[in-house]
Amino acid sequence: MSRAFCLLPLTALVAASLTACGGSSSTASSGSTSGVVTGSYFEHAKVCIDANSNGKCDAGEASTFTDAKGAYTLPGQGNVVVEVGTDAFRNDPDTGAHDVVTQPLVFRAPAGANAIVSAISTELAVQMDDNGGDLAAAKTALAQRLGVAEDKLLADHNKESDPAIKEVLKAEIGEVIALIADAKVNDADFNKGLRERVRKHAALAKNIKNIKNIVVIYAENRGFDNLYGLFPGADGVPGVNPASKGTAVPQKDFDGSVLPVLPQTWGGLTAPGQSVTVTQAQTANWPNKPFQIDDPKGVNGTGVVVPQTVVTTDLVHRFYNNQMQINGGKNDKFPAYSDAGGLSMGYYDGSKMTMWNIAKQYVLADNFFMGTFGGSFLNHQYLVCACVPKYPNADTSVAKGKIAAIDTDADGNFIRLTPAANSQTSALSGPATYLNDGAITPKDASGMFYAVNTMQPPYQPSGNPPATGGNAADADPSKPSTMPTQSQTTIGDLLSARHIDWAWYAGAWNAAQTDRSVIYGGTTQFQPHHQAFNYFSRFDPATATGAAERAAHLKDYDASFLQDAASGKLPAVTFYKPQGNLNQHPGYASVADGDAHIANVIAKLQQSPQWKNMVIVVTYDENGGFYDHAAVPKADRWGPGTRIPAIIVSPFAKKGFVDHTQYDTASVLRLITHRFALPQLPGLKERDRALANNGNKPMGDLTNALDFSQAL
Repeated sequence: MSRAFCLLPLTALVAASLTACGGSSSTASSGSTSGVVTGSYFEHAKVCIDANSNGKCDAGEASTFTDAKGAYTLPGQGNVVVEVGTDAFRNDPDTGAHDVVTQPLVFRAPAGANAIVSAISTELAVQMDDNGGDLAAAKTALAQRLGVAEDKLLADHNKESDPAIKEVLKAEIGEVIALIADAKVNDADFNKGLRERVRKHAALAKNIKNIKNIVVIYAENRGFDNLYGLFPGADGVPGVNPASKGTAVPQKDFDGSVLPVLPQTWGGLTAPGQSVTVTQAQTANWPNKPFQIDDPKGVNGTGVVVPQTVVTTDLVHRFYNNQMQINGGKNDKFPAYSDAGGLSMGYYDGSKMTMWNIAKQYVLADNFFMGTFGGSFLNHQYLVCACVPKYPNADTSVAKGKIAAIDTDADGNFIRLTPAANSQTSALSGPATYLNDGAITPKDASGMFYAVNTMQPPYQPSGNPPATGGNAADADPSKPSTMPTQSQTTIGDLLSARHIDWAWYAGAWNAAQTDRSVIYGGTTQFQPHHQAFNYFSRFDPATATGAAERAAHLKDYDASFLQDAASGKLPAVTFYKPQGNLNQHPGYASVADGDAHIANVIAKLQQSPQWKNMVIVVTYDENGGFYDHAAVPKADRWGPGTRIPAIIVSPFAKKGFVDHTQYDTASVLRLITHRFALPQLPGLKERDRALANNGNKPMGDLTNALDFSQAL
């Protein structure tokens, strides 16, 4: 896959020779300069001696092109500028990737330190513009900030033998590339804009260490428009919120024709047993547009008021269905490919929520997307590892019947689930049905299958009980929905390797291990597929190390969370998953109950001794099948999916700020990675590469929501 990078001309260095400043020097005779352009290696990049110090290659200046390993030699000596055009390639010696450069790049390096030209040499040059041209001072400051030796900065990071140092250098290169790209896009005076960004970048790298605790509260199944579509200043419901950047797209039928009205909400809008009932018949002939569920005059002219305390019916929220609803970015088939028909177009007046007021005080992110298409299972996995669970040999295993039946085009791209022979011809006649809306992907080119819809943990608590006569701590492996144990690297693995404490707290975790009636049942509604780490072999309860890992990192909300918060003992990285009836999931939880619970948790955290150094991120696993108008950035085969809400609460949060930065679920991992200087999970790199290849920006790490000057 190709990755796009955008680096553009930087302000010129002072003309004086800097050979005596220290650091790497080029391999040069008195009449030539040789070096390598890294990041990984840039092939067919134009390199020149910047004789007039204007930061670009001019006609008449000596120039040449790099080879496949980024090497160059040209006559003369002095400051070096590298212009990487769209006819160049980026070659990664670690992976063998040969990526097309789809946007022009420019690097630079000072005379006497141009053996390696990279984003880091460019950053040093920008810092020299601020410090009077002192390379030694710039190197000392950057090396201290990164925690590496000075000689590593201008060395070839591709050849670095220490993996920790290599990851630090690669991360810095990526961050500086993003700064340069942002300055080019947003600033009329690019050089000034880049200098300001490099200053802020250095300050952030120092100040981010003031964060001692990151707490992630992971709620359920709400799109952004569904809860915050009326929020002032946010890109909300088109035609209703004046700040909306979109238009209300008429929803279409299976055949692509515009629906004259919304399909009925099949089975009725409200869940069984509620104090208010809206029947299926009452949902007929509703206008083809978004509507307010809790309209005080009654939903869509029925006169029936459905407050936020009432639980609506659930809506389909699965991997392939979500892609069909998005329909290549048009977002025009939500009711057509929903088992709840027109309910998919519903939204609430979120100003009635306590969390709305918290968002007004702190930061609401209105450009935050669920990490993957589909439902809770896959997005929880993505939250902890930026990866997709593997199911080897599914075609010959007990799970064979769970392989999805999909139609693809000649290139193998996903088009849709294969319709059942008796599927409706119009969404107005009934919900779509499929040959097999399975949980497992068809085999890919490498022969691998992946689990993308709900599968059960291999360990208890699981939706599948133990096998008769089997280990009581395991789920029955003969059940087709029991997932094989996973071994991909998680954020927990990376934190543990750095001896950084972390935990996943879950509501009803202890209860579910002793009472199976709370699993998908009762008031509690414990959801085993929401417990992402319980799928990984590291937490195998049958082993001594697995049992110890479970005790250290998988904890119960009632038994531990509030007590740890009150005593100032929450781990540095804390995930909290509310139990089912408090997570806002349609079908078994109301908006109001989850809102009150999460707001109360935040209030308790604000009373904790750790609050002064805490960042709380409240977000949702996925959209729950609800329509959202925002265009979904195209990336890879897994996502991202539909837009969801995210709120950042912290003493460091910008106050009353709507953050338009592009984020997804893994932005939480990016923040954790940035703060604790962790190696980058492979999935994060893959997502950014895919976004760039499709002409989209990389995902942010939530730091744009923070302003450390407010709390320092």
